[in-house]
Amino acid sequence: MSEPTAFPLRLPEMPLHDPFIVADSGSGLYHLYTSNLASSGAPGAGTMVYRSRDLREWAEPVPVFLVDEEDAPWAVHGAWAPEVHRWNDRWYLFTTLHDTDAPLPVPRPGEYGTPFPVANYRRSTIVAAADALTGPFRMLKPEAPILPADLMTLDGTLFVDEDGEPWMVCANEWLQRIDGTVEAFPLNRALDGVDGEPMVLFRGSDASWITRELPAGVPHQIAPYVTDGPQLHRFGDTLVCLWSTYEKNRLTEGGIDGDYVQTWAVAPSGRLEGPWEQREPLVRGDSGHGMLFTAFDGTLMMVLHRPFTGARGKLYEMTWDGSDLKVLRQRTDLDGD
Repeated sequence: MSEPTAFPLRLPEMPLHDPFIVADSGSGLYHLYTSNLASSGAPGAGTMVYRSRDLREWAEPVPVFLVDEEDAPWAVHGAWAPEVHRWNDRWYLFTTLHDTDAPLPVPRPGEYGTPFPVANYRRSTIVAAADALTGPFRMLKPEAPILPADLMTLDGTLFVDEDGEPWMVCANEWLQRIDGTVEAFPLNRALDGVDGEPMVLFRGSDASWITRELPAGVPHQIAPYVTDGPQLHRFGDTLVCLWSTYEKNRLTEGGIDGDYVQTWAVAPSGRLEGPWEQREPLVRGDSGHGMLFTAFDGTLMMVLHRPFTGARGKLYEMTWDGSDLKVLRQRTDLDGD
């Protein structure tokens, strides 16, 4: 795929959810991945990419991955939260597919003190590979989920540990757990299968500020705790995990209700198994599913989406002071508000 020559878009004009940016020094372009829309020129479930030289002006999106219903019969919808990572000299796309016609067990009505309002169904993160950031990406295991098919997992990300071994870190849905988790599954080196026992890194309820913000009269044990969008970043010997959730949340007949926030946790040990310490949210105001990246000028940046419905990308300049991750400022010169 040729490099773009026109950059007519600004972030306020670009519909996107769960943004992920790769700063590619080889091409001098930022690649911003999100779920595919018809504006890419190829309708259907999949992933598209916007490209930019400066994070301010962006080219029209192009598709890099589309779900083939014949090749991937187990799930052909969704393609949420795409991420692209370098591994063994190729690019690997992680994105979450689902199938509403493949039901999974749900908590029994009344088991947590309230009727459960939604149906659970198969949901899992796939891995696809390509030789270029612009694809085309091909699924490594189209015939079945890589993670256990009985788990409702989403938002998988690649993490490589201190021994050089790959893991998929993902959220296990509050829809299935009530108290959602962030879990890690060891992968084989081909990234197409689980190779060992998973571990739970932390639970949504571990963030004490969520309990603090619960509405009056909501028992602690029945409140749903959402875990969403984990992304790991190493600062020297310290490991940080961005994730999103809801504060002031409650379970309603329509699902979850609350304020979407971007939060984070830290493992001072630098090890995936932690222990993990939960910190206060970085950004509130119906914002979340963020990730960290380093701009071409060396600036630490975070991109996330806001609002949850009708999302647009928002950019923040960040700093790490050795123990604390902080927002310095929103880059309204880049994201337009």
